[in-house]
Amino acid sequence: MTLASELLVNCLENEKVEYIFGIPGEENIAVMDALLDSSIQFITTRHEQGAAFMADVYGRLTGKAGVCLSTLGPGATNLITGFADANMDCAPIVAIAAQGATTRKHKESHQIVDLLSLFKPISKYSTEILEPEIIPEIVRKAFKDAEAEKPGGSFISFPENISKEPVDSAYQPLQVQSPVPSVAPQQKIEQAAEIISQSKMPIILAGNGVVRGHANKQLIAFAEKLNIPVAQTFMAKGCLPFSHPLSLGSVGLQAHDYVACGFDRADVIICIGFDMVEYHPHLWHPGADKKIIHIDENYAEVDRHYMLAAGVLGEIGYSLERIAAITKPHAETRTSKLRKMIVAELDDYKDDQSFPIKPQRILSDARKAMGADDILVSDVGAHKMWVARLYRCEKPNTCIISNGFASMGIGVPGAMAAKLVHPEQQVMTITGDAGFMMNSQEIETALRHNIAMVIMIWNDSEYGLIKWHQLRHYGRASHISFNNPDFVKYAESFGAKGYRVESADDLLPTLEKAFADNTVVIVDVPVDYSENMKLTEKLGKLVCPI
Repeated sequence: MTLASELLVNCLENEKVEYIFGIPGEENIAVMDALLDSSIQFITTRHEQGAAFMADVYGRLTGKAGVCLSTLGPGATNLITGFADANMDCAPIVAIAAQGATTRKHKESHQIVDLLSLFKPISKYSTEILEPEIIPEIVRKAFKDAEAEKPGGSFISFPENISKEPVDSAYQPLQVQSPVPSVAPQQKIEQAAEIISQSKMPIILAGNGVVRGHANKQLIAFAEKLNIPVAQTFMAKGCLPFSHPLSLGSVGLQAHDYVACGFDRADVIICIGFDMVEYHPHLWHPGADKKIIHIDENYAEVDRHYMLAAGVLGEIGYSLERIAAITKPHAETRTSKLRKMIVAELDDYKDDQSFPIKPQRILSDARKAMGADDILVSDVGAHKMWVARLYRCEKPNTCIISNGFASMGIGVPGAMAAKLVHPEQQVMTITGDAGFMMNSQEIETALRHNIAMVIMIWNDSEYGLIKWHQLRHYGRASHISFNNPDFVKYAESFGAKGYRVESADDLLPTLEKAFADNTVVIVDVPVDYSENMKLTEKLGKLVCPI
């Protein structure tokens, strides 16, 4: 006979779980004890939100569900932000929370809250283990649902008394099975090909589904064969290298940016692996007057700005190959001038000497300090807008941006997960001073597990993104200022290293030194966020060049 907690761990091993991120508690002690004899590495974090963010980014980078674990009550509710972020960003995640004994759930009781009702709206699957014998089915379904396209979150509640019950050895983990992606019908392939062949000025909008579906090579071949320019959402950065002549960079800034000109002039918009949560269609298709082709494994969301001329549902890469094979290529893109303007803007400030440092110069030096395979994890804040817009990404999943739930605090734990997945690559998070302080305690976790990463803090002692919006709408700021600790001393108090950048020319050598240190390093960078409003003014006056 084995205990239910041991069967749970066996089922997790069967799912090839490498890490569980979380915090032990009184009600999950049976599971914690079973993990001592497991091949799974438990990463003890300093806050459950950090644990969920680590599972979030692990899932996004691997395609396998990241797993996080908490106790009941406040432990479980602390998971919610990171779990919701993963679910909305289509990253596979499985959260397991302890629960009070079933014998006291029917009444008011210490730390008991209805966890299933809390997690149900933000998950694909939410359930509770009420009998030990159903553990293999629940775990298999949780992982199958979490990892199936579109990926998302599965939540399991595990009452403390059930976890300690014996279960017959006949109940074993179930065979892992994954569905084979469907193939689009030929008539839909032909319909899409006909629309593209007849179009005058098509444009491609590539979304996160291209990255999840490992279809970036087919996307590149499709764009090259048909000579169609490509714009990418924040979460699809790198699926077409920025250096590619057909790349228009990233779209998603809620203002009329250069790349938006391509959508203004387009007659056909080819949406490939596009998730509506990434960039709402009313922002890039306000007139609802263009033909839209939807190429994805899932049907399109219903929206009046996203009514389809053709929907091609099936494995993305295979669909792109079949459409390209029978589509008439376009002689010219008409967007070469637009691309030149985008590239020129990125180069404008690469040698700027002003201090505090302009965002453009910071990102230029960050790109120089990192190789094409290295990973940048952006936290959420004003810096995220600049990263999404200006960071030149050459490969998918090398610039991680949360853009569905878009929660502050993902930077530090997300970078930790990225380094665990890819220990051979350099990893840096760019975070604001506000976002950094939300999960900065995980520095200790990183040091304890020898996870080397660079934390670049854009320091302005304000909620910069909120100030940006306040100034745009009301012309004045409201309650956005705060004080920061000395970030260098803060890093050193954990046993990490810290550097403060004192001039623009000091940034690149400081970053190179930080990576060479091969430990947790904080780089404090004073940032000139007056560029935010200058960008708003510039985009407001933008005249499309095509």
